[in-house]
Amino acid sequence: MPADTPEPAEQPRPRGTYAKGIARRQEILDRAIEVFAERGSDRTSLRAIAREVGVTHAALTHYFGSLEELLVAVYEESNAPGRQPDPPSADATPVEMMIESARFNRAIPGLVQLYSTLVASALEEGHPAARTFATGRFTRLRERLAETVRRQQEGGQIRKDVDADAVAALVVAASDGLQTQWLLDETAPQHEALALLDRLLRPPA
Repeated sequence: MPADTPEPAEQPRPRGTYAKGIARRQEILDRAIEVFAERGSDRTSLRAIAREVGVTHAALTHYFGSLEELLVAVYEESNAPGRQPDPPSADATPVEMMIESARFNRAIPGLVQLYSTLVASALEEGHPAARTFATGRFTRLRERLAETVRRQQEGGQIRKDVDADAVAALVVAASDGLQTQWLLDETAPQHEALALLDRLLRPPA
C-alpha cells in the first residue's frame, strides 16, 4: 500500500456485544469450575463437558478453542482472588503456606486432580497450553517462595545454611508430590510430612 494512502479505519466493536461476550465466558467458567470440582478432569471430550456445563459445543469452542485451553482457564479462574482463602500471615513460612493450601484443597479434590492432569500433560509433546501454564506457574511460585525464604533467613525463622532457591524448589516438589499421594490414598500423611519439612528448615534451638 502506498505511503500516502490512508489505511482503512478499524471498525469499532460494539461495546454491548463485547461486554456480553465477557459475561458469557465468565458464566461458562463459573459453571465449569463447579463441574470440575465435583468430577475432576477425567479424560473426556470438549463436547461431553459442554453438555455438563449446559452450553453448546460450538460455544465452548468459541470461547476456549480446545479442551486443554479450557482446563487451564478453569484452574486459573479457580485460583483467582476471591475464590481462595485469605492469604497466610506475613510471617508464615513457605511450608506453612503450603499446609494451609493443602487444607483448603482437601475440599475440592476435583480441581486438585485437574491441576495434576495439567502438569502431567505439560510433560508430553503437543500440549503447549499446559506446558506454558505449568512452567510459568512453577517459575513464579519458586521465585515468590525463594524471596520469602531469604527474608525469613534474615529474620531468623529459617536456617541460613540452606540455599533459598533450592528450598523453594524443594517445598514445591514436596507439596505437589504429597498432594498426588493424597489423591491416590487419603491416608497419606500429607500435613504431617509438610510439618516435618518445616521443622527441618527451622534454625536449631
